[in-house]
Order: sequence, then C-alpha cells, then structure tokens
Amino acid sequence: MDQNHEHALTQIRKSVEKLGCSAQKYEDPTLMRFLIARSMDAEKAAKMFVQWIKWRASFVPLNYIPDSEVQDELNARKAYLQGLSKNGCPLLIIKGNKHFPSKDQLQFKKYVIHLLDKTIASSFKGSETGNEKLIGILDLQQISYKNVDARGLITGFQFLQVSFSMVFQKEIFIVYWSSLEAYNLVRNTE
Repeated sequence: MDQNHEHALTQIRKSVEKLGCSAQKYEDPTLMRFLIARSMDAEKAAKMFVQWIKWRASFVPLNYIPDSEVQDELNARKAYLQGLSKNGCPLLIIKGNKHFPSKDQLQFKKYVIHLLDKTIASSFKGSETGNEKLIGILDLQQISYKNVDARGLITGFQFLQVSFSMVFQKEIFIVYWSSLEAYNLVRNTE
C-alpha cells in the first residue's frame, strides 16, 4: 500500500471518530472500499461509513440474515451463485421469471441483503482482500408482467447504491432478441 492510501486510511479513521463512531474492528480493506467509493475523500468516505455502520446495526443486528428469516424468498430459487469469474469475482445470476412481487416487503429487503452478503462472502476465504467485487446477471428470458416488481427493483438498486455501491464489478442485463423483435413489431404496427 502506498503512502497516499495509508494517509487516507489514517484520515478516515480520525474522521469516523469525530463523527462519534469507531472503525477499530474494521480492517483496512473495508475502509479502503469506502474511500474508493468516495474518490479518496476521507470526510465523505467517513460519513458514508458511519451511515453504513448505523444502518447495518439497525437492519442486520446479528451481522448476517439467517436463512430462516428469508425462507419464502429462498424457496423461489430465483438467484444462483455460479462460482468465481476469471478475475475472482463471484457471479450471481438472478432469474427474472422466477421472481414475483413480495407480499412481505421487509422479508424481501432482508433477502436482498442476505443475497448480497452471501455473494460477497463467497469471494474470499479467511480475510478480506480489499477487492470484494461481484458480477450480477439479471436473466430476463421468459419474463412476463406477473414477474415485474417495480418496488422490488427500486429496493434492490437502493441497497446496491447506498450500502453496497463499492462492490459491484459489472451489471449485465440479458434481453433476448425475440423479446426485442416482438416489441419492434408492436411498435411499428401502431
């Protein structure tokens, strides 16, 4: 690690303490992800980190979401971990046609966190490397109106943006050509 990174880590630790929290139990790679997410601005990264700590303590008090709290969502079998990419990032595939709008939004929110935590944890053995990224693929094959869940998409992307913004390597959306052809046919006949 170069001197600039070491200085930034020292600054973020001081800034976190000024904000009334402690970063002692967090390793440098965790803090570095927040610094990178905020373009190495220690003050902004510290603010984001403190918000993340408070959110995590209130929403995930055990520091993980047990399978039993999201069993209905797990039973739908709509998300699959497919090992690691050639770059060492875990690959998460979500089958859009197996998702239906949740009747219990709190359980769905917990499921999203559960899924992201499990995916990120699958990328390292032992300790963090500081490059815990993931690749997500949303498979839209055979999706229909009954699978569309605007609230679920908003929830998922809010968590990604606010709480997991520093971990996404790539987002890939698969749309099959036949769907596009059907859309163009309908649009051209109007």
